[in-house]
Amino acid sequence: MRFTIGFEINDKAKLFESWNDIIESQQWSEGQYTKRFEEKWSDYNQLHAVAFSSWAGAALAALEFYGVNGHTVLCPSNTFMATPLSIIKAGATVEFVDSNKNDLCMSCDDLKIKIEKYKPKAVWVVHIGGHIAFEIEEIVRLCREKGIILLEDCAHAHGASWNGEKAGTWGDAGIYSFYATKTISTGEGGMLVTKNTNLAEFARQYRNYGKFDHKVEGLNYRMNEFTAAIGCIQTDRLDDIISWKNEYAEKHLNGSYPKRVKFPAGMISGYYKYIVFDSIEKSTGKVYDQSCHRIMGKNYVLPNTDWIAQNHWCVPLYYKGI
Repeated sequence: MRFTIGFEINDKAKLFESWNDIIESQQWSEGQYTKRFEEKWSDYNQLHAVAFSSWAGAALAALEFYGVNGHTVLCPSNTFMATPLSIIKAGATVEFVDSNKNDLCMSCDDLKIKIEKYKPKAVWVVHIGGHIAFEIEEIVRLCREKGIILLEDCAHAHGASWNGEKAGTWGDAGIYSFYATKTISTGEGGMLVTKNTNLAEFARQYRNYGKFDHKVEGLNYRMNEFTAAIGCIQTDRLDDIISWKNEYAEKHLNGSYPKRVKFPAGMISGYYKYIVFDSIEKSTGKVYDQSCHRIMGKNYVLPNTDWIAQNHWCVPLYYKGI
């Protein structure tokens, strides 16, 4: 199965109609399609939604709102470097937490140890591969008990849910990416979701230089209208893509790969990746083959993270891939 972007070819006419509308409107930024994309994503996730030009812009808005500058923020080492780099760029110190072998996501047991050691202001939990972190509820309880801000990196988790709860609903904010390889894509782009009305308003100002009173020291992280129009169509198509991937996995893959990530009852994966624990010939590689603490030269041991980097592979699973 060859890589294909998760885009339904039958949506091209609707997309071109939207783009023509944008051209004729003479409003290529800060227009109706960005607002419409946010409304659709908000309805889908039942949270406030603020569109950004990138995951990074949305992440920085959340980190700055919660005032992490000068503090420590924890995140799993089994993630893309975007997560720790967002912490560093927000003026905080990053320290890493080990993961669990069964879901490749943050270990609550190790999080307890790292909270006592580092006294963090905030924690990033990362939903790896398209599913929800299996220990998300324990992580939420721990962070609430300790008064720690919990942020969800949802870059892989489009359409993922657990007993009907979508990624981004457990923490204080969730950050999605719409990069070209994601389950649904706009080419580039990001979205912040939150229950916190004040954070949502801060994020809208942060992405646009703090306009209009400039009390928020933001920069340009606006999403353009052409990108937002793709997002509108992709959001409408998301359930179809998730259903197709889950049906394909059940029919064609699960029987052949008993040593795979197996989900708890009630969990639906967006299947950004189909992860197995056997080396396979036609693998698309690994989710991450280098751990962030190794890249950054952190001199401590995270045994499960190191094991994961060596012992998982990804089976091709792309929406209507050739």
